Amino acid sequence: MNFKWRHVQCLGPGGLHRMAYTEWGDPSSSRVLVCVHGLTRNARDFDFLAAAMADAYRVVCVDIVGRGQSDWLVDPSGYTVQHYVADMVTLLARLDVPQVDWVGTSMGGLIGMALASMANSPIRRLVLNDIGPEITVDAIERIVSYVGLDPRWASFDEAVAYVRTVSAPFGALSDEQWRHLTEHAVRRHADGTWGFRYDPAIAAPFKTAFTGEPIDLWPLYERIACPVLALRGELSDLLLKDAFLKMGERGPQAKLAEIPGVGHAPMFLDEAQVKLVRDFLLAP
Repeated sequence: MNFKWRHVQCLGPGGLHRMAYTEWGDPSSSRVLVCVHGLTRNARDFDFLAAAMADAYRVVCVDIVGRGQSDWLVDPSGYTVQHYVADMVTLLARLDVPQVDWVGTSMGGLIGMALASMANSPIRRLVLNDIGPEITVDAIERIVSYVGLDPRWASFDEAVAYVRTVSAPFGALSDEQWRHLTEHAVRRHADGTWGFRYDPAIAAPFKTAFTGEPIDLWPLYERIACPVLALRGELSDLLLKDAFLKMGERGPQAKLAEIPGVGHAPMFLDEAQVKLVRDFLLAP
C-alpha cells in the first residue's frame, strides 16, 4: 500500500497530543480529500477508498485522538465532537490548502457536519456515510451498551471472530477484508492477549452527555451550504429511512444513495461503494 504515516500536534483540555494520519497520493496536490472514521474505528478503514482516489487527490485518513496510532488523552473530557473539530482545524492548517473534500463515516460525519456548518468552512463537498441530523434513543442506547468495553481475546483469530460478529452490519465481506478491518483495530498486550486499539475512556463523555433523549442536529445540518452526498446502509439502525429522505429535502438538499444489504455502516471495500463517492466528488 502506497501511503505514509504522519502526525500533527494538537492542543486539548489535558495539554498537547499527537494525532496520526495516513497520506496517500501526491503530497503537493492542492486537491485534498479528508476521510474520518466512526466512533471506535480508525484511519485504515479507508485504505481501499484512499487507494482508489489517490490518482485524483492527496488523501488524508485520520486516526481521531484515542484511536489507532493517535495518542490517548490524559483528560477524557476531550473526547467530544467539539474537541475533534478543533483537532481537525489544526490538521487542515498543517495541510495548507484553502479547501478540502470530506468523507465521514458515522462520528466522522458528525465532525464533518459541524465543520461544514460554520461560516467560512473549508469543506467544498461533504460525504455523510450513514449518519444524519437525527439519532434515535434506540441507536444511542445500543452504542452506550458497547462503547468503552475492553474485551480481550487469546488469539488474533478470536479477535477476528468477535469483530465479524459485532460488525456484521458492515455487510458481506471477504475473509481477507474482515482480517484487514480487525488487524488495524486491535493490538497485542504484554500478557499476550489481544484487545481493541482505542481508549475505553472515549465512552465517558459520550455516556455523560446522553440524556435519554434523541439527538436533533437539524439546525446544524440546515446551515451547511456545500454540496452533500448522504449514503445510507439499507438496514441501518442509526440513520433511519425517514430522516435520510428528509436530508434530500432540507438544508443542502443532499444527493441520496442507499446501499443494499448493508447496515451501519458501509465500509467502502467494494468498487460500487467507492464509485458513489468518486462520482460525487469528481463531478463538474
